[in-house]
Amino acid sequence: MSPAFGEHALVLFAVAARHLGWRPDEFWSATPCELAAALPAPIHPAAAGIDRAALQRLMENDHG
Repeated sequence: MSPAFGEHALVLFAVAARHLGWRPDEFWSATPCELAAALPAPIHPAAAGIDRAALQRLMENDHG
């Protein structure tokens, strides 16, 4: 196992353990696709929050 793989696997396991309650055997028996499907879609930082003024500017730009 390369150090990069091990580091990434540890981070992914921590996410699965905290957010899904998975134990190590559940994590290691899951496919990457299953893990991705079980986790909520990440929110893009730019979409995480928008204030009223920014929304208004976007709407004005959209309507000319």
